[in-house]
Amino acid sequence: MSWTRRATPAPGDLIFSREAPMGEVGAVPRDAPVCLGQRTVLLRLDADRIDQHFLLYSLMSPESQAWIVSNSAGSTVLHINVADVRKIPIPLLPELDEQRRIVDLIEDHLSRLDAAGRYLAAATRRLSVMVSSVLLDLVPNESAYPESWRRVTVAEAGTVGLGRQRHPDWHNGPNMKPYLRVANVFEDRIDTSDVMEMHWPEDTFDRFRLHPGDVLLNEGQTPDLLGRPAIYRGAPAETAFTNSLIRFRANDDVLPEFALLVFRRHMRAGRFRRESRITTNIAHLSAARLKPVEFPIPPLEDQQRMVSVANRQLNAVKRLTDELATAKAHQANLRRSLLAAAFSGRLSVSSA
Repeated sequence: MSWTRRATPAPGDLIFSREAPMGEVGAVPRDAPVCLGQRTVLLRLDADRIDQHFLLYSLMSPESQAWIVSNSAGSTVLHINVADVRKIPIPLLPELDEQRRIVDLIEDHLSRLDAAGRYLAAATRRLSVMVSSVLLDLVPNESAYPESWRRVTVAEAGTVGLGRQRHPDWHNGPNMKPYLRVANVFEDRIDTSDVMEMHWPEDTFDRFRLHPGDVLLNEGQTPDLLGRPAIYRGAPAETAFTNSLIRFRANDDVLPEFALLVFRRHMRAGRFRRESRITTNIAHLSAARLKPVEFPIPPLEDQQRMVSVANRQLNAVKRLTDELATAKAHQANLRRSLLAAAFSGRLSVSSA
């Protein structure tokens, strides 16, 4: 077999990605033309000695993937050189009939895991629909607001501001403080596992400091997730935010938790998408475009009741979502264990 970057792909070849998502490998289809990109290499097999799918699954095994990652380089995008691709260890090859028997066993188990994965994906979609239904029932379209609700804009319901722009000159300095960016803000959740820091001169940090109860919205996202909101609840402390996020600070007659419901509803109903501008495949929601968006203000007791109803219903959905996430992780572990067993000799005839 041989690795090459110049040959024309043919049925029976494998195509290997040497840049992130790195280490992905696929078989050349028999009924469709394929062109090689600069970030891929072609593996041409000796069909009399190596089964295409045996080697395909071998390269997908945990041992091979770990070797690929450990021999890659790059600060922002990982890649592996062609010379190192040639050195990827291949397990000792059994006879061709035994390779095909192992492939049949792998594909039988993988087909069951794939079927389970489809059920999990369908259940996840149904739960997402349930979340949207809860939010749209609680906060209807503007034309259906009850008479007791005030009809204002986002700018009238609170203060809206964009975060501080990042700059290489601020990567180091005497006043390093944490900041949140779009990668930290998910729907109703702030991920603090990867919080970065930069230098904040004293006269700028206070301007962008977050207060518990501030609602953060993604300024740039895919169209369906534009405006994805979460509440900052005080962790991490002494934290600011960058211009990839928009901050909404509610007035006294608006509960932050109710504002979160409104913004989640607007995101899921595609309301923010209507205010967006698109650059490549990313939609942007500027502070200026957010301010005139409609915002309902029910009486405070109604806001509190709606928040309580939403918490009760959405917490039930979240428990189911967490269970699905656990099942998906178990499915992925089973897939890795299967491939690890297949290429450590535990599926061979001699070990049966």
